[in-house]
Amino acid sequence: MFKQTIDWIDQRFPLTSFVKHELTGYPTPRNLSYWWNFGFLAGFVLVLQLATGIFLAMHYKPDAALAFDSVQHIMRDVNYGWLLRYLHSTGASAFFVVVYIHMARTLYYGSYRKPRELLWWTGQILLLLLMAISFMGYLLPWGQMSYWGAAVITNLFRATPFIGDQLVVWLRGDYGVGDATLTRFFALHYLFPFIISAAVVIHLVALHSVKSSNPSGINLADKDNIPFHPYFTIKDMFGLGVYLMVFCWFVFFAPNAFIEAANNIPANPMQTPAHIVPEWYFLPFYAILRAVPDLIGGVIAMALSVLIFAAMPYMDRSRIPGGAHYRPFYRILFYLFAVDILVLGWVGSQPVTNTTVIVGQVATFVYFAAFLALPFISKIEERYLMSRKLPPALKSLLDAQGERSAK
Repeated sequence: MFKQTIDWIDQRFPLTSFVKHELTGYPTPRNLSYWWNFGFLAGFVLVLQLATGIFLAMHYKPDAALAFDSVQHIMRDVNYGWLLRYLHSTGASAFFVVVYIHMARTLYYGSYRKPRELLWWTGQILLLLLMAISFMGYLLPWGQMSYWGAAVITNLFRATPFIGDQLVVWLRGDYGVGDATLTRFFALHYLFPFIISAAVVIHLVALHSVKSSNPSGINLADKDNIPFHPYFTIKDMFGLGVYLMVFCWFVFFAPNAFIEAANNIPANPMQTPAHIVPEWYFLPFYAILRAVPDLIGGVIAMALSVLIFAAMPYMDRSRIPGGAHYRPFYRILFYLFAVDILVLGWVGSQPVTNTTVIVGQVATFVYFAAFLALPFISKIEERYLMSRKLPPALKSLLDAQGERSAK
């Protein structure tokens, strides 16, 4: 019966051939490490956020007078509402953890380079959409930190030349953060996951067009590829199992680890928290904003700190493939950059003092200096590696690539 059903569908829609071409039979480099699991994990978290978000929306009230109490109603009165809420709130942080690691792997192995520029850029668009949806979702609990965080961030748009004030009113729907802001943020927070899902499809189409990268950085010959199923489906399932153990520990034993204590207090426009901080995944960018004394300059620096990643395919001018795998200078620069982001995250979480201001300004300088220095470091490193002879493994890969190009 099942085979007859599939045959009936195949006569009207290429289901079997599509599944074989895009999933089960998709040729995948055999040397992929577990760092390549995080793309699959990002897709899993997206589905989890969609499912839990839809059920939460059934009980949530996007009204300034009812929003906070509706969240408490979900937690206390709805069957397993506490589980839905903690899966969703912890899932937001888990989403950024997975995406940031996925992005770090791409940077480390140089997977953003030709011919994967469009794949990299679609990933950057996904990151921007994810940042937007998380910012709008952060307001929905209508707690103290939610309210004042939204007030501070939306106020940054006043730095827009000529139309700044009008833009802030348009974003808020009012002259201050209020019921209109909450309503439109809820509507957009519900809509954006479906836009992200469409962007993910575009991202996957781009991936399957240029094929997956691998630790060597060189497109392997057909004989070095294996079907995605069962080899990498099993690998992804193992990675998912490990991920779920960590994720579920936070959900059941430390669900408030990523929720600010002040957000358990109803929003009060008349009482400003002593220290307003965004969620942890925005802290490095928040620190860059604070490092620049001028409002317009800080907003530009913060926006540029995210958008500058799109220029990576053109900033990295080295012909040596494999990213940091074969490139010692680039590897040092990558680890320096990673440490600098951690420092910026710490600065963003601390109150403003003379020490945090100085550390933040130095870390901001290092952040942008790493990008500006990359074109020069990549060329110097290339000459250095060529003069000292390449590792045998890399030389054989380059020779094999040259032979395939000559055919």
